Amino acid sequence: MRIGLAGVGRIGAFHASTLAGLDAVDEVVVADLDAGLARRVAADQGLAVEGDLDALLARDDLDGFVITTATTARAELLRRTVAAGIPTFCEKPVAATLPETIELTTIVESAGVPVHVGFQRRFDVGYRRAREAVASGELGVVHAIRALTHDQEPPHAAYVPTSGGIFRDCSVHDFDIVRFVTGQEVATVSATGANKGAAFFGEAGDVDTAAAILTLDDDTLVTATATRYSGGGHDVRMEVMGSVASVAVGLDASLALRSAEEGVTFPTGPVHANFMQRFRAAYVAELTAFCDVAAGRVASPCTVRDALQAFRVAEACEISRAEGRPVALAEVADAPVADAPAADAALGSAV
Repeated sequence: MRIGLAGVGRIGAFHASTLAGLDAVDEVVVADLDAGLARRVAADQGLAVEGDLDALLARDDLDGFVITTATTARAELLRRTVAAGIPTFCEKPVAATLPETIELTTIVESAGVPVHVGFQRRFDVGYRRAREAVASGELGVVHAIRALTHDQEPPHAAYVPTSGGIFRDCSVHDFDIVRFVTGQEVATVSATGANKGAAFFGEAGDVDTAAAILTLDDDTLVTATATRYSGGGHDVRMEVMGSVASVAVGLDASLALRSAEEGVTFPTGPVHANFMQRFRAAYVAELTAFCDVAAGRVASPCTVRDALQAFRVAEACEISRAEGRPVALAEVADAPVADAPAADAALGSAV
């Protein structure tokens, strides 16, 4: 299998290395707007390289395509790969705005070309176990969930203005995984945020710490928090609390918390420094699954419509934060659903 990859920044180079190590992949061909960077990454990792993105897209020997460019470039690339009929893996978000995401959902579902969106937590062992516990009834009635994404260090100042904001860039992972674990949709949100760190967050209209209360359509209450300043370590967790039992994802020796109780030595560490350390195994599983998608063996485990639903929750949170009020998801535009049976396949979110 030959995979093309567009964009060799931090996550792109990481994905290229992961793909090259998979048994199903014979060759990875990379390209970037920065041709020199593409050549360096290709040389370092023993990959093939094209001179530019147009040349990569023009090839007729690609079995799959991976989009890991800057967010603002993804929508156009995805339109082109879908038009060419190439199964595509696209990092989240697939587009920078809600209208573009809605447009892409309609295009992809109409074309029938497999597109797998990169929400890697769906492939993490802990989150999958939590999903099973909810689905089996092991926890009884799930009444509350706590989800969090706390980065150890803030991103570079230049990243923030084009990131879409902390809810669209960071908490969107929590919004997707809440849908995945519970099988429920978000009905309403109430969100807020604050800045106690670098000034560049506020200058870009963003916040460095945020919190949201989500009410799911079965009345489960979810609290989701995010921060760019978790100095004790990269901290991504979920607690699912039920009437019979509760489970926690991310509660292991790497936990970026220390007990205030006397004599408690857990956790022993070391902590994770970033998302690539935290989810390394999940990334391998995710791209292995994409190879199966590209080969036609399985349907997409995370569709563009799944990405749209998570984006809509983030959009609602931004409205809530800006206007200081609860926001119903019904207020946020959605893509029309195609006629069945195509719609059934497009809406599938099970792994």
